[in-house]
Amino acid sequence: MIAGSTDAKIMVRRCLVTFKPFRIFVVGIGFFSLCFLMTSLGGQFSAKRLGDSPFTIRTEVLGGVESRGVLRKISDMLEVILKRMDSLSKLDNTSTTDARLQVFCVYRFQPASLVERIQAIAQNVSNMAIRVEQILQNSMVQDGSSSQCEVPRDPRFPECPGKVDWMRARWTSDPCYAFYGVDGSDCSFLIYLSEVEWFCPPLAWRNHTQNVSPVLPFIFSHSQAAFRTDLSVLLDQVGTGKESLSFMKRRIRRLAQQWATAANRLDAKLEQQWRDQKKILVHVGFLTEESGDVFSPKVLKGGPLGEMVQWADILTALHVLGHNLKISMSVKELQGFLGVPPGRGSCPLTGPLPFDLIYTDYHGLQQMKQHMGLSLKRHKCHIRVIDTFGTEPAYNHEEYATLHGYRTNWGYWNLNARQYMTMFPHTPDNSFMGFVSEELNETEKRSIQQNKVNNMAVVYGKEASMWKQGKESFLQILHRYMEVHGTVYYETQRPPEVPAFVKNHGLLPQHELQQLLRKAKLFIGFGFPYEGPAPLEAIANGCIFLQPKFNPPHSSLNHEFFRGKPTSREVFSQHPYAEQYIGRPHVMTVDYNNSVEFDSAIKEIMRTKVEPYLPYEYTCEGMLERVHAYIQHQVSVGSAGGSRMMGPLFVPLPNTTALGWASNVTAPSAWPPLSSLRLLVSQEGQSCVDACQSAGFICEPAHFRFINNKEALLVDSEINHILPAFSVVRQECGLQREPLLFSCAGHSPKYRRLCPCRDFRHGQVALCRDCLQ
Repeated sequence: MIAGSTDAKIMVRRCLVTFKPFRIFVVGIGFFSLCFLMTSLGGQFSAKRLGDSPFTIRTEVLGGVESRGVLRKISDMLEVILKRMDSLSKLDNTSTTDARLQVFCVYRFQPASLVERIQAIAQNVSNMAIRVEQILQNSMVQDGSSSQCEVPRDPRFPECPGKVDWMRARWTSDPCYAFYGVDGSDCSFLIYLSEVEWFCPPLAWRNHTQNVSPVLPFIFSHSQAAFRTDLSVLLDQVGTGKESLSFMKRRIRRLAQQWATAANRLDAKLEQQWRDQKKILVHVGFLTEESGDVFSPKVLKGGPLGEMVQWADILTALHVLGHNLKISMSVKELQGFLGVPPGRGSCPLTGPLPFDLIYTDYHGLQQMKQHMGLSLKRHKCHIRVIDTFGTEPAYNHEEYATLHGYRTNWGYWNLNARQYMTMFPHTPDNSFMGFVSEELNETEKRSIQQNKVNNMAVVYGKEASMWKQGKESFLQILHRYMEVHGTVYYETQRPPEVPAFVKNHGLLPQHELQQLLRKAKLFIGFGFPYEGPAPLEAIANGCIFLQPKFNPPHSSLNHEFFRGKPTSREVFSQHPYAEQYIGRPHVMTVDYNNSVEFDSAIKEIMRTKVEPYLPYEYTCEGMLERVHAYIQHQVSVGSAGGSRMMGPLFVPLPNTTALGWASNVTAPSAWPPLSSLRLLVSQEGQSCVDACQSAGFICEPAHFRFINNKEALLVDSEINHILPAFSVVRQECGLQREPLLFSCAGHSPKYRRLCPCRDFRHGQVALCRDCLQ
């Protein structure tokens, strides 16, 4: 029978039989014996079709003492019916079989799928029997043992009475409660609140051997991960239907050979180290229809591509590293992968999370909260949030952010700050995820140097709006020395409003843009977009990147773009990473408002010869190395305060720049290993980010727990994102009481920070020298 067909509707109408004092509605195969059984019983019984399947049956039993006897008889007779169905299902699919089985009211099945249909009905009747038994138990409790369902007053579960009151008033607000067996009775409330959620104590009369505690962790038995070089499976998983997905797949294909080469190199470098194969879900929230997906329609119209570049590279890195990957691009897929109950997200997951790690973004995190309910809090240590501009600890801690003015539309998730993963290593409190740029071989590098056009400049700005607002003056200076090229999107009927001297190529495919950059001497930025991938691609193709200096620096305090972002970071140029980690001669940062300085910079660029350059951390091998280290070592990142402080620690507070070594601190399981730790005390008002960088190190937030040492310093602790630090006013040390507020970025003129710095690998600031061992 096909659900919704005309024949099925006729059959249902004919099979709607009303008896007094009960009625029954059966969808599926009707058996004379089943109908005879029900017509001979008292009480009131109702079975209704649910969901998409015509064979899904739900039972509802109403009544008191009389219903108990009725339900017992139904429960007993169901076994007889199942046995009869089992014997029928073993019959051959013949005309004899067809004659024996008929739907009540003369509706006949086609014989081709007879056995399968009988099996489906048998399964549903079995489910019906289980449900009847549950209702019987509830009926017995309510009728003869109502004291067993009195709301407990247990000091260990102080919220239980209030939760029961809430359930009484609101249990119909979300279908997930009925999914877990809630039927409006106090017994069902207590069962739910003690076995699905954890607000009430377990009921003594319940069989707890069949229930798995919702707070028990799930431990995966991992196999060994093996590097992959075939990307065909990944390409199939990414899917189709959106231009954003097509862009990502084109990128994956174009870089396939470089990923394969990088995998072989890293495999040799790791020397057969055991690598756990993780079960990983990637949910790209910003591309879901539920988030609005403003990116996909703009892919071919000059819209931002940086996020899609990064997500394509993340997917490829996880696949190449050999992990078991699932990809979600819709809320429906997310629900299916997580196994969330139907409804509006009020109920938690009862089983273990089926993934070791979940990579998502802020949009996806919000969607997970809506559909996972209370489970998100329990499982959030598995989450990694791809966060372009970073989230500082003061904004991440919900209560602290609310009380101290750091609350924004983002942040406030109470994660460990290292669970946020950025596009560039600008926020050491977070983990640096990054992306990749194409790597040239030596032959390609020589060819580029030989064919450079010394007076050719390409402007970084695909949208016509970027060319407005005071760009004319320095473009005129540039035009005096160089031929200016643009890649501004435009429609045929409406050319973009750019200066007449600009040779506009329109929006170019990636391989054509690469060819243009290989010829150009200069790649010039307008000040926006901030921190995109294009400058690194230009530098990798032998261009010098010229960018504006910001004075005062841009931040959430003075610039609309950063307002509301969960960071207080000050941006001193369009691309701080290029300025700080690459620098001259590949990168020049000047004041565009100073025409003399700008003119001088153009002349210097024309005199300077550079080779194509790409930092190791933005190669395929560099990204694989970094992501591998995170996956294998950031295992317990969610429990920031879980480790005990180890041993005494020497801290040279009196000296401004004295550096202390943690040679007497041991923690064998620490990562990064403590051999990388260097202690530094900042200047007044200086952050640990700046203090460590000034000494040639990187601030390492994972080491705060080892230097936040009360036994060594004999001081009190408090909740403040500046701590641990030395108070200039009080002339005393203060320790951090809340581990989620350990912050490299925090600074105050009243404090000198105690900073845990570390060394780093050449070309890979995310990892210390011993971090791969």
